[in-house]
Amino acid sequence: MKTNSLWKDAFIRLSKDKLALVSLIIVLTYFFVAILSALGLIASNWSQEVGASNLAPSMEHFFGTDIFGRSVLLKVIRGTQVAMSVGVAASIIAIPIGVLLGALAGYFGGWIDDFVTWLYTTFSSVPNIMLLISITLILGKGIFAVYIALGATSWVTLCRLIRGEVMKHKEREYVQAAGAIGGGHFRKLFRHILPNVSHIIIINTSMQFQIAIKSEVILSYLGLGVQGEPSWGTMIDDAKLELVRGVWWQLAGATVAMFFILLAFNILSDALRDALDPKLKGK
Repeated sequence: MKTNSLWKDAFIRLSKDKLALVSLIIVLTYFFVAILSALGLIASNWSQEVGASNLAPSMEHFFGTDIFGRSVLLKVIRGTQVAMSVGVAASIIAIPIGVLLGALAGYFGGWIDDFVTWLYTTFSSVPNIMLLISITLILGKGIFAVYIALGATSWVTLCRLIRGEVMKHKEREYVQAAGAIGGGHFRKLFRHILPNVSHIIIINTSMQFQIAIKSEVILSYLGLGVQGEPSWGTMIDDAKLELVRGVWWQLAGATVAMFFILLAFNILSDALRDALDPKLKGK
């Protein structure tokens, strides 16, 4: 009887999950909007005055205007660029660190494992938000400080998972066979073991995005994140005083935009976990 590979089986499962496909479309749409904004094709004139101060949502201004007469819709779009860029930058920094440290610790053990375990235990013992605030204060306010802070603190979970999986795989027959034909440690680790635990990296990446987006919103709300351009966090912060005057649309625009992308990533993460987990194959 012919069996499907893990990746083919995962693709079949995902293609049958309509909710996961809708979530994937939402995520891709956000990425597309962020890319267009980064290229200056849309929302490049977000800082221009388009109407009177605090205009309510209408057919002319779908999300209304802020206190300076700027389009809230364009600010939400610009905030999408910031949110997605934070997710990408944090993943680019955190994933290599987590994979490399976890793989080395799980494969070689000994003092390397002791050091890596001590390192991620130390990081995880400090409340994440306090660690983020400390790093951004040291590096200075701004989007690049957020990139580095999130990347430098988001590798712990992935490192722990990769370490455990590598410890299980290094004793399996296919790894021993690779060693029997002359394969060295790094060949066995990077050529044979890591490809078989790559599904964990993919699942963690999806989870990493939503964590990074929420963290950036919190930091920007506290005034430690994005400076000089719209962010969902700064929009929520600006809306605090506006709510007293009944101006709710800036808060609504930022929270609705954040709600859909976080919900989509949550659903997609669960679907990827169910589809890529070898233990669930065939169920």
